[in-house]
Amino acid sequence: MSKFNNFADLASFIASQTENRDLSSTYEHAFIEHSEMAKLSFVEDAQQLDMPDPEQVRAAVEMVMQTLIDVLRDTRMEAYTADLSWGFTNSFHVVAKRIEGREDDAAKKLGELAREYDPSEIYATELEETQLLCQTLQGCRQAMECMRDHAADVHRVETGRPFSPVRGSKVSGGTTASMIDSRDYLAARARERREQFAPEGPVVVFSGGANWEDSDRLWNGLDAIKTRIPEMILATTAQTKGCDAIAQAWAASRGVKVIQFRLDRSLGNRAAFVRNDRMLALKPVEAVICEGTGIQANLAQKLRAAGVPLHVVKNVGASLAKRTERRA
Repeated sequence: MSKFNNFADLASFIASQTENRDLSSTYEHAFIEHSEMAKLSFVEDAQQLDMPDPEQVRAAVEMVMQTLIDVLRDTRMEAYTADLSWGFTNSFHVVAKRIEGREDDAAKKLGELAREYDPSEIYATELEETQLLCQTLQGCRQAMECMRDHAADVHRVETGRPFSPVRGSKVSGGTTASMIDSRDYLAARARERREQFAPEGPVVVFSGGANWEDSDRLWNGLDAIKTRIPEMILATTAQTKGCDAIAQAWAASRGVKVIQFRLDRSLGNRAAFVRNDRMLALKPVEAVICEGTGIQANLAQKLRAAGVPLHVVKNVGASLAKRTERRA
């Protein structure tokens, strides 16, 4: 049987396996002031605004997340800490996405100005202000993503589950792993930050059942694959518990990008099988299929037919539990 009987055990394991990151250095890099002036919208004038102190922000994020979790620990409210820590992390994510939208609008405007050159002083002023707006919003987005990634680290270590938004992707310019929705990946076009949404690298497919406890087996197996394929990208079937959640926690710890292939509910009963086809279309170089349902069996069959090197992992713990139950 697995030594992981609850999320507390799993979280301790993840914490012990996580590679150390210099958070202070990460914050300092994200909170850089590229200019003495800042411009936050098209209509507002530029102002002399400093970035907040990175070390104070780092301490504040950790205090908010950790204090709430510690206060609820070992009480009847502890069961809700995972939802609360996810909510706090998601609030940073939502704000970062809003800033990103405004940044994209500013970048579009800057592109239009670049195509419509005008030697006038009015044009030069507008170009300069738009460049400053893009620069300011980019800095704010990177700082907010840094805070989100830090909160996501706390959430992952405390709950044993990586932070993943309900919709869309979680990407950043830092050292933490990106979790990219398959629709963003497949729709990515050549543009700024394209690599974040369509990363280049050999794809390793991963899928498994929702009932799984033997986390160390999966972590050790994925570590072995990463040793052979250092630049690997992990494509998962995006379940929020069991094998996929364990694999995504591993990826977050190792800084491996993840492409999440969620079900397209509009396809009805065909959704899971279409998802399998889409994963196969990535031309994976290797695959790990853990014992689960007929969906995993179908994916394994298609991978074998395509000649993809395949590791099939049996759920030994579940089989042992069933045999014990039958004897009883």
